[in-house]
Order: sequence, then structure tokens, then C-alpha cells
Amino acid sequence: MPACVNLSAYKFAPLADLPALRDQLKAVAAAGSLKGTILLSPEGINLFVAGERAALDSLLAAIRAVPGLADLTPKESAGAQQPFRRMLVKIKREIIAFGVPGIDPARHPAPGLAPRTLRQWLDEGRPVTLLDTRNDYEIAAGTFRGARPAGIRHFRDFPRAADALPGEMKDQTVVTFCTGGIRCEKAAPYLLQAGFKNVFQLDGGILKYFEECGAAHFEGACFVFDDRVSLDASLRETKS
Repeated sequence: MPACVNLSAYKFAPLADLPALRDQLKAVAAAGSLKGTILLSPEGINLFVAGERAALDSLLAAIRAVPGLADLTPKESAGAQQPFRRMLVKIKREIIAFGVPGIDPARHPAPGLAPRTLRQWLDEGRPVTLLDTRNDYEIAAGTFRGARPAGIRHFRDFPRAADALPGEMKDQTVVTFCTGGIRCEKAAPYLLQAGFKNVFQLDGGILKYFEECGAAHFEGACFVFDDRVSLDASLRETKS
């Protein structure tokens, strides 16, 4: 049994009565000695939490009881120790800061692309532009071979960077990707809104790709926002 189980998940769904939900989830997390961060907003939930299995199951049960969140599906990895230092449950305007009106992933998502399908496309040499929507310092840890970096320091800069992409990309098949998929939920619809004709978002991001496809077509590791620093294609921490 791992000393610690790490869960990450998000779900875009209209949520109401956020203060009461915050207090409920704080109580459940405290009872199970969980640590990490849960973000709540009117557009949905985003969480990174670690602890013992039974406590995580209790937290997931509480979240899935909320209307709209019944099918929340987390990504999981094992760790030798707790990667977080405290437990935070916060209410925010957005669960991933973007600041562009009219982007509504719950109601108007971009088409998703399964990790195995992306690997098949890459194995076949199919013409596709891989667009890394992460920040530059994350990309430095690793990315898909031949991927185009967005060239940003913060995700809120993505719209500006997207507007500066070459015009010929609007006619190409573009697959956006990020760590776990949440940033592409906004980046890919933005590209479609900006006139890109054939855009997909990688379902589950790099971490889901690692889980299903390993290191195929990927170089390096995937940066994560906790004390593990980065994960290799086997979802093991690299500490580098």
C-alpha cells in the first residue's frame, strides 16, 4: 500500500451555495487529515488532494453527492509521503483563471481527443500541430516531441499568445494539451472562437496520456504543482 495517495480532478458544472459547500468539504477533509487545495466557483470544481484512501473516498463521496458532480473522475498516483503542507478550500471566480467572457466549457466544450487516439495519430505520422498551453517553466521539464509552446509565463496570458499564432495554423489540425486537461477546457474553445477550424483538446492531459500510453512521443517529465516537482511516464516523482 502506498504511504500516500494523490488525487487530482476537475469538473465544469454550474454550482450554487458555494459557502455551504466550502464548509462541508473543509469539515470532511479535516476529519480525514487530508491536505491539498480545493477550488470552488460558479463554473465548477478543481482539486488536488492527498492522504489515506479511506479519507479520500469520503471526500469523493461528498463531492459526488453535489448536483452536477456525480461523474467526477479523478486521476490518481502513489507517493511516498504527503506532498502538500496544508488543506485549503477556496471560493474563486474561476477554477482556472482565464478572464475571457463567453468561454463556457460546461455548455460549449471543444472536441476531446482520447490519449490512445493521439498516440495512433503520432505513430502514423498524421499531420497535427501539438500546442502546449502550459507555462514556459513547466514545458522546460518535458513536452511532446515537436510540440509548439504557447510562449507564456501565466495561463491568463494565453489569449494574447493565441492571437499571435501564425494565421496558417487556423487551417491545421491542432491538439491542445496541458498537465491534467483543465487549461485546455478553456484554451481549445478560445481557439475555436478565434477562427481555428479543427481543434481538439487532449482528454485528461499529459497525466492521462502517461497512464494510457507511457512515454511514447514524449520527452522528459511532467511538471506538477506540489513537492513532487515532476512525474515521469510511470507517474513516479522525479524530484527534478
